Amino acid sequence: MTETTRTILVCSCEDTLPLDLKALNAALPGARLLAGRQLCGAEIDTVVRAGAADAAPLIACARMAPVFEAAFDDAGIAAEPAYATIRETAGWSAQGQAATPKIAALLALAAEPSAEVPMLSLTSEGVAIVYGTDETAFEVAARLSDTLDITVVLSRPDGVMPPRAAEFPIFRGTIRSATGHLGAFRLGVDDFAAPAPSSRGALRFAAARNGARSECDLIIDVSGGTPLFPAAELRPGYLRCDPRDPAARERLIAEAREMVGTFDKPRYVAFDPGLCAHARSRITGCTRCLDVCPTGAITPNGDAVTIDPAICAGCGGCGALCPTGAASYALPTPERLMHSLRTLLTTYRRAGGTAPLLLIHDSPHGEELIHALSHQGAGLPAHVLPVAVNEVTQLGLEQIAAAFAYGAAALRVITRSKPRHDETALHRTLDQAGPILAGLGFAADAVGVIATDDPDALGAALDAVRPGPVALHPATFLPAGGKSQLQRLALGELHAAAPAPVERIALPAGAPMGRVTVRAEGCTLCLACVSACPTAALAANPDRPELTFAETLCVQCGLCARTCPEKVITLEPRLDFAALAAPPVTLKQEDPYPCDACGKHFGTRATIEKIRARLAGSHWMFAGANAPRLDLIGLCEDCRVIAATRAALDPYAAGERPRPRTADDYRTDSKKPNGAG
Repeated sequence: MTETTRTILVCSCEDTLPLDLKALNAALPGARLLAGRQLCGAEIDTVVRAGAADAAPLIACARMAPVFEAAFDDAGIAAEPAYATIRETAGWSAQGQAATPKIAALLALAAEPSAEVPMLSLTSEGVAIVYGTDETAFEVAARLSDTLDITVVLSRPDGVMPPRAAEFPIFRGTIRSATGHLGAFRLGVDDFAAPAPSSRGALRFAAARNGARSECDLIIDVSGGTPLFPAAELRPGYLRCDPRDPAARERLIAEAREMVGTFDKPRYVAFDPGLCAHARSRITGCTRCLDVCPTGAITPNGDAVTIDPAICAGCGGCGALCPTGAASYALPTPERLMHSLRTLLTTYRRAGGTAPLLLIHDSPHGEELIHALSHQGAGLPAHVLPVAVNEVTQLGLEQIAAAFAYGAAALRVITRSKPRHDETALHRTLDQAGPILAGLGFAADAVGVIATDDPDALGAALDAVRPGPVALHPATFLPAGGKSQLQRLALGELHAAAPAPVERIALPAGAPMGRVTVRAEGCTLCLACVSACPTAALAANPDRPELTFAETLCVQCGLCARTCPEKVITLEPRLDFAALAAPPVTLKQEDPYPCDACGKHFGTRATIEKIRARLAGSHWMFAGANAPRLDLIGLCEDCRVIAATRAALDPYAAGERPRPRTADDYRTDSKKPNGAG
């Protein structure tokens, strides 16, 4: 608000909304406030003049946006206004007289520049498969045949009479596999057969075959069976309804008619495979995104995963839980959302507000509840600051930490009674944030979920929240960087501002931070863990045998522990604030082993001694007369060749290799008393 002057129009809505213009001016430096009583009616000229003077005014009445834009068009003004809602969210409340700090905060938030959304285009030419079991499929197909290129596939039809006219092809078949999305579906069909033209009563079919393939733009499923896709309602181009519900069939037909052409959908997630900690050398590490994706848009792809943007439904769970920032939500970015929280909370505090409760909600569901509560109930309390996001499951630990560092006293997330998305990611994030906040002196229930479709229940739940301690010295830092950098920054600022800071907090299993411990006596410094670590938390010293660990980079993927051949690595999920800024620590170091002949360093002492101990007297190549071969182990690669050549060691004269044991040997041994040889 301080960089450029922004015209903000506020309206008392016929004196139903209390406005303290003096306080608002003080809380919004750099803004030019214009006030009215009925800006959408008698005072519409005030809005038109403001649009002529400022091409991007902020109008604090989103409900009447069509009226204002029509007025701009009539006046020939190419204004692009932004809108805020302060009536339902603040002024229309039993605590409306105390809502000035919240109004200022909401205006400042609405004045933030909107984020650009990357888009993806999907094209459908109307090639559709109607999948059913009986005459219902024919009815739906007939209704759509004038708009779409229809093929009917009947799964296990029993006594189905042929349609009166051959308006569309009909086949028998059961869809065994389905992949793809709007404009690019691929199907695998078993029991596939064409009908006999001479079918008189029920349809008769020719000999069937399995493994038939088909492609289409749309799938219209009226089979009444198991959906062909996970989270089927979120798959673009897959339309499904209960065939016994006439109203549902009508809605499906109406929707299918519109599914021809090119459609834009947001690219919800930006993905950088170079940061992915999924796997290394065919060993699986982090699977957090795979575990929570409801649509199957995320699949393994070698050492990383791949995200199909055409299938992604935008829940944001992958971005919320990704510990490295490989998957990052783009609507908005984590940095942009944190910046919005900073604007909201710092403005609220500057306007005199105290103990704010952040209310995170998605636009359709949350706004409907807030609207109903303001019109039919007591409205939102004055200290409750609503924040609309695309999906509540996009909320990450970095945003929660930043919110409390900026001064939030509590945070609640509105979800549906019957979730639209799998909410596992949201609950995992809150489960991680809860112990951190409680450990730093915030309330034990500082974060939580309000799962309801009832505005009265929402009001009661908010009234029951008792804001706990807040940051002693609220932060004002500007967020910058990728997700992992933002998380470290936010947690460090949270610790600095916390009511009761501690240096270390234990976290539940699966947390994206912690330390690696190495049982030093068993480690041979093979450095396999260094090669496996995707974040360089484990590193080698190029000048001497040494293994170091930077806790601030560890994401607890477990690849190091799974890769370690000695199995001496364990993980400890925790948050060590001192480690956020500390240099790497040494986990294991040894003196290098000098070559017995030339003194060149070529390995570690522990490794050489361990190899000698294992081979001496136990391996056939180093037993008996061949024992001098052990001397070669203490030589570097150059001296070893020289010594073997001078001693004329014949690699084929190392003694008789033991005969491999066979199944007959084991059966013979088992018949001897006590397994005697």
